Amino acid sequence: MSSFPNESELLFNGKNKDKKNSLQLLLFVDNRHSSQKNIEQIKNYLHSLTVDYDFQLEVLEISKNPHLVEHFKLVATPALVKVNPPPQHTLAGSNLTAQLQKCWYKWQDSLTDNNSHKFTNNNSILETCLPSVDLIHLEDELFQLKQEIEHLKQQIKFKDQMLTMLAHDLRSPLTAASIALETIELAQNKEDWQNNKSLYKRLFQQAKNQFSLMNKMIGTLLETSKNINGQFNIIPKKVNLTALSLEIIEDLESKLIEKNQSIIKEIPQELPFVYADENLIRQVLINLLENAIKYSPNTVPITLSIIHKTSQKIQISVIDMGSGIPDTKKERIFEDHFRLKRDQKEDGYGIGLTLCRRIINAHYGEIWVDDNGSQGSCFRFTLPVYN
Repeated sequence: MSSFPNESELLFNGKNKDKKNSLQLLLFVDNRHSSQKNIEQIKNYLHSLTVDYDFQLEVLEISKNPHLVEHFKLVATPALVKVNPPPQHTLAGSNLTAQLQKCWYKWQDSLTDNNSHKFTNNNSILETCLPSVDLIHLEDELFQLKQEIEHLKQQIKFKDQMLTMLAHDLRSPLTAASIALETIELAQNKEDWQNNKSLYKRLFQQAKNQFSLMNKMIGTLLETSKNINGQFNIIPKKVNLTALSLEIIEDLESKLIEKNQSIIKEIPQELPFVYADENLIRQVLINLLENAIKYSPNTVPITLSIIHKTSQKIQISVIDMGSGIPDTKKERIFEDHFRLKRDQKEDGYGIGLTLCRRIINAHYGEIWVDDNGSQGSCFRFTLPVYN
């Protein structure tokens, strides 16, 4: 045989072409040069035999027949499969000719007990001994459709969970904001309006904060809903992590002032750039720093530490002095919708850290939490260095 088969090549041997019994074989090869040698060896061995039985050999290249590779559950090539007479028998790996010599006469003997299989020279083995190729394709498509159905079920379940949480968690800030605005509206018609401007200013600020909270919740929900499968449209580029961190800290200034806190910055002067999606990493840093502010006591500082850990990795740490994370929960806090007992009455959905892990994983990094000595937590994650 001078070249590899385009789809499959049919070879015949045997002295009596009128025989109805046929030993039917499939030879699976890949496109390596050594496969040509295997084909020649098998063909030459079969032609050297003087037998009274017809055989049919069909040669297939695995890259053009992946459905058949899956059907026969082949794990190595070259592979020779006896499909008729049953039972099916597979030889694979090196030295196929030697394996065939050991099996050949047993295979011949099995023909005498299986005379119901008729052979026509014009038919392919795939047409006579196997489920049709179309049927195998349909089975493959059916499997894919089942996978898609399962995926859609998960999406619907997730959307239902989001709607339930949206109805539940938004009710409290919406009620608080509505009460504050109604109080201000009623007070405008009273004589002591001018004397209580500071009170009404606080009510207005409360309503504003509640609307801001609702906006943040909805934004987090939409982002998580978009990325339910952990698939992010990553657009990596050269990112100055120092500049990004300082910008975020400035944006969080009002939250820090509210709790009389500060952020200690431990950032080396010659920190290399990272290769990342700036918007997504911003989201991770904001989430971790806001959590640190939230769970650290008033007046207690938070630390943002960045180190050039290896030639390929930058490690970022956000360290707080809060109540810490129990050892048994350090992995679970990154799961969808998991919340610690202390957080059950807090605003939010318990999906922030899940989103952080998905983002960092999409950057081929890691994220985890350590203890911060005797008190607090230290959230760490890594990002690739820009080369």
